[in-house]
Amino acid sequence: GEEAWVKLRDETGVQDTFLTHEVYKDEITLHLVAEACKLLGVKPEVVLRQFGEHFFEFCKRSGYHHMLRTLGGNLSEFTENLDALHSYLSLSYKEMNAPSFRVERNPDGTMLLHYYSDRRGLCHIVPGIIGAVAKDFFNSEITMEIVNQLEELERTGKKEHVVFLVSSKTDASSKAQILHSLTDEPNSHHVKKAKISFTMPRRHWQTSKELVHIGKGKPLKTFEPVYPMKLKIDLQTFCHAFPFHIVFDEQLVVHQAGVNLQRTVPGLQIMNIHLDEYFSIVHPEVTFTISSIRKFINSHFVMQTRREMMPEAWKDGPMLQLRGQMIWMPSLRCMLYQASPLLRSLQELEEMHMHISDIAPHDVTRDLILLNHQRLAEMELSSQLERKKEELRILSQHLEEEKRKTENLLYAMLPKHVANQLKEGKKVEAGEFKECTILFSDVVTFTNICAMCEPIQIVHMLNSMYLQFDRLTTVHNVYKVNMNGLLVTGGVPIPVSSHAERVANFALGMIIAAKEVINPITGGPIQIRVGLHSGPVLAGVVGEKMPRYCLFGDTVNTASRMESHGLPNKIHLSPTNKCFVIQKRGEIEVKGKGSMTTYFLERNTGVSKQQIMGLCDLEATDGEESGQGSYQPGFYRRNVVICCVSLKL
Repeated sequence: GEEAWVKLRDETGVQDTFLTHEVYKDEITLHLVAEACKLLGVKPEVVLRQFGEHFFEFCKRSGYHHMLRTLGGNLSEFTENLDALHSYLSLSYKEMNAPSFRVERNPDGTMLLHYYSDRRGLCHIVPGIIGAVAKDFFNSEITMEIVNQLEELERTGKKEHVVFLVSSKTDASSKAQILHSLTDEPNSHHVKKAKISFTMPRRHWQTSKELVHIGKGKPLKTFEPVYPMKLKIDLQTFCHAFPFHIVFDEQLVVHQAGVNLQRTVPGLQIMNIHLDEYFSIVHPEVTFTISSIRKFINSHFVMQTRREMMPEAWKDGPMLQLRGQMIWMPSLRCMLYQASPLLRSLQELEEMHMHISDIAPHDVTRDLILLNHQRLAEMELSSQLERKKEELRILSQHLEEEKRKTENLLYAMLPKHVANQLKEGKKVEAGEFKECTILFSDVVTFTNICAMCEPIQIVHMLNSMYLQFDRLTTVHNVYKVNMNGLLVTGGVPIPVSSHAERVANFALGMIIAAKEVINPITGGPIQIRVGLHSGPVLAGVVGEKMPRYCLFGDTVNTASRMESHGLPNKIHLSPTNKCFVIQKRGEIEVKGKGSMTTYFLERNTGVSKQQIMGLCDLEATDGEESGQGSYQPGFYRRNVVICCVSLKL
């Protein structure tokens, strides 16, 4: 699922998107597999097998369904032609390093599948792919087990060699017999067993040949080919009709070659030359001997000219590659290599100093070059489009990230619901809050400190102070209003019944936190005055270019007077009836208010200092934001810090 993939991607540090036409190292795949095993608690072979099943479905969805479906009439034919499919795909995906397969059919219908690869550790993908193919295309349930892992002497490349026994699930006894025989004779893969067969759909031509008749009522089912008494084709015609063929014997001595091949490789005109002197085998990666060729005779063969044997005019250019089929002729004890030039585009044709006319008219290589030239152009456009799409996706992610940062900054300046209304272009109406608590605070002798210090010292002091205070706003879930001085509210902009208790605890925390902020003049802790008052207020947004959320009313004025008439390191407030210890100050003259009886807040007996400072993990109740339920100071986590610095210089 998506959550597991995100976690796996984070663990491995890989990118989120992989482009179709990019080549990625196998280390990425193996790293993903290893981490997936840890995450899912399964073995690597299970992950790779399931990946193989998924990859088959992915290929079908990517437009290769019909190509795969017509690759063979049964599972063994399908597997035998996988190399041909990979060869075709390599025309477009030049850097593809595909595995190679060889099939040994057994008389009972089972088969031994030989897997060759340069990429070690990926062999368990094969049972997933082949099992999915058998089930989807041939309605067959199969089992695949590794019966041998060895290096064949004939192989010069793709050294990882794994032999799979492919059998029907309904025949466990025969499979056990094969495993026992292979254990006794590890070098022999041809073992006689009890007969089993795969369940496969009836092939179309098998049905058709029972209906079509030739001659006088003779069914095609019993058809046997008729060969002429004498081959009615002369050597010159044959060499022109198949201009890139080669006939060589068991000692690799060349006896015959096509005319266009002779023109490209003049050395082939010399009698009794050895083929391996002029060519090397590129695919399959085997030694250049007749026995190796016969062992892999069902594979398509790619041969390449040796640079040192080419004429001087060719030595700086690309070497000619031929792709074709090896056919053993037992009566002549010779091998026929019927081939065509391996060319991917018109550009490669020009680089080889060749023309379309050099290829026989019956050879589909002509059409393949033209079609592939167009396909490569389309793939280049597709690749560019895919890259642009990925660039847009990354830009979109960056845009979303910047949008989140902007919104967080906006929400730090304005209440969230107010900010959202302003973003939507709506007018924000002022609202009345009948019950809330207002807190004002100020630094004692702040004007004198500013006069005697460098501005940067003031910035450091205020930043240290506001970092502490902002942390406490998160702990006690109160709102800091961006007005002159530090103004904090409880119950605004979201009404809560515990507003007085929240702000009081916040004030106690301020007194404790201020002791950690250094006065740059004295070198000791700063002193602050705090004033609290509860009552109704009017709140609204002022301004358009730089909107600010402001509070108005007598409650604000009274809270400000509580602060200005307070004492250093004291919390000055009007009466309260919570579980707080308060000290009566008595009657004092308050500017604009006359005579008032006020109090100092000492401490809260209901919670500890650690809770007030947010150092204990006490979760707030779900109803606190709606005014329901009880309030407890929350545990502060550092990843929610918002630092705001206010300067009064």
